[in-house]
Amino acid sequence: MSGRLATEVAIVGGGLVGCSAALHFAHRKVPCVLLEAGRCGSQASGVNFGGVRRQGRALAELPLAERARRMWSRMDRLVGHDCEFRPTGHLRLARDEREMAELERWAKEAARFGIAVELSGAAALRARWPWLGAGLAGGSFCPDDGQANPRLACPLFRRAAAAAGAEIREGERVHAIERGPRGFVLGTEKGLEIEARVLVNAAGAWGSAIAALLGDELPSEAIAPNMAVSEPLPFRIEPGLGTAGPGVYLRQLPSGSVIFGGGRGVVDLARMRCRPLLESTLATLAQVCAIVPELARALVIRSWAGIEGKTPDDLPVIGASAKVRDLWHAFGFSGHGFMLAPAVGAVIVELVLDGHSPTSLKGLEPVRFAEPVPAPG
Repeated sequence: MSGRLATEVAIVGGGLVGCSAALHFAHRKVPCVLLEAGRCGSQASGVNFGGVRRQGRALAELPLAERARRMWSRMDRLVGHDCEFRPTGHLRLARDEREMAELERWAKEAARFGIAVELSGAAALRARWPWLGAGLAGGSFCPDDGQANPRLACPLFRRAAAAAGAEIREGERVHAIERGPRGFVLGTEKGLEIEARVLVNAAGAWGSAIAALLGDELPSEAIAPNMAVSEPLPFRIEPGLGTAGPGVYLRQLPSGSVIFGGGRGVVDLARMRCRPLLESTLATLAQVCAIVPELARALVIRSWAGIEGKTPDDLPVIGASAKVRDLWHAFGFSGHGFMLAPAVGAVIVELVLDGHSPTSLKGLEPVRFAEPVPAPG
């Protein structure tokens, strides 16, 4: 749709981060327009694993994760539905002594942030969760973590944002951005122009490309986390599971189906398409069956992938651009942004409107990728 709109804030990207930002701007009565190339939640935000966990995260993410966890508990008040959030706990498994030492180290560091986990050796682990396979060195259980339904979350945030007054434009792919007299002028492939004082870049795997349109070079690559789901089985696996090192993750739905993930699919960024890889699914299945042997009898009924942006340090880029005034970034979540996204939108709005947020972003800001200034002389 061609035409021209003027607004206070333009948001590029209709994933969960962008929709959360739109909702929080609307709650503050700030005019905003969200531009999404496809449909809101059509990429990683809507087709991810659905884990709501603090356990195992980099320490820089924990202040944001703590705030996000509180938000998930009151999701029905925020978007009118609980998004099927369940505080089932998260069990992180060590397959050898090295990974067990990593669990112990993380538990000590996380305690400084008020996050308590329960460490178990191999025997105690099997006694508590007898469906686990043999050969595990131990585990760490965070009882307050949980899981939610990503297929509900983003559409609900989109609906709530629109109801609160945000303007949502789907099918509008941004291909040009220039500085204008009021801030920024964005052009879409369909001929729509948006003039805005503030720009929020929540474009996911396309975040680096959006930043580059304004000369802000931030590194990221596109990935497609590989997922699959089984037929319904008797319900036994209450907590979400994940391995301490690179490996797999799984959770069982109340319906009985088991969702599991690991490895990568194939990405075609230009066409906004991706697909799972059979070899990734088979490799994941082998590890899953070693962890929960009874899953070897299950039928896999579907596999899929979703496009996500990954940074070199596997941490998201959140905060003010180091080069462009009034440009704010929130992308590059590297496959673990679903839980954080509601809080990210809230924090961005606080930074834009108030100049500060009570939630620390230290270690996540875009400035960490800025080129160092040469020493004089």
